[in-house]
Amino acid sequence: MSLLAFLDYAGVAVFAATGALSASRKQLDLVGFLFLAAATGIGGGTVRDLVLGNIPVFWVVNPTYILVCAAIGAVVFFTSHLVESRYRLLIWLDAVGLSAYCVMGAAKGMAATGSPTVAIVMGAMTATFGGVLRDLLASEPSVLLRPEIYVTAAIIGASVFTAASASGLPLPLASALGVIAAFAVRGGALFFGWTLPSYKPRPGRHPNDVM
Repeated sequence: MSLLAFLDYAGVAVFAATGALSASRKQLDLVGFLFLAAATGIGGGTVRDLVLGNIPVFWVVNPTYILVCAAIGAVVFFTSHLVESRYRLLIWLDAVGLSAYCVMGAAKGMAATGSPTVAIVMGAMTATFGGVLRDLLASEPSVLLRPEIYVTAAIIGASVFTAASASGLPLPLASALGVIAAFAVRGGALFFGWTLPSYKPRPGRHPNDVM
């Protein structure tokens, strides 16, 4: 198995686990676990392939990805009660998935277009859309609305990988640097509460106030 294939499976598996953990927090049945695991695991990669025009998308070409999501969903269904803080585990697993998937998405974007800009955008999109979709379906507070750095971590990881690849570094080293950079930023944001400056001059008005 190639390094990029490993990162692809790892990203899918870890994001599937976060989807299943969200299902456990909502006390869904087994089908709900499988659905959220699959939607989260393949969501970001599906959007990436659709944007890049890679039709049929990756999990249609290789249904093993669906089986991985199903297996992870089933395992979490029978074991999630053993975890003391499922939300804490969810956000840290999400950080791991984001780190792997931003590099995978950037690599696919670069291979498809040859554009570093597109590669970075694809890396960020691949790494974040699954988590956004998971939170939307599970009615959880969106990771995008958490104060800690999130999308920026994916952009940094994808940028580091893209720059390292362009400079001629071997793929394993470039991938490792991208994964480490993304996880260091996201993990630091979770552990230390790192944030970017927010907009504060004045809040938006309620829609009824502008009618």
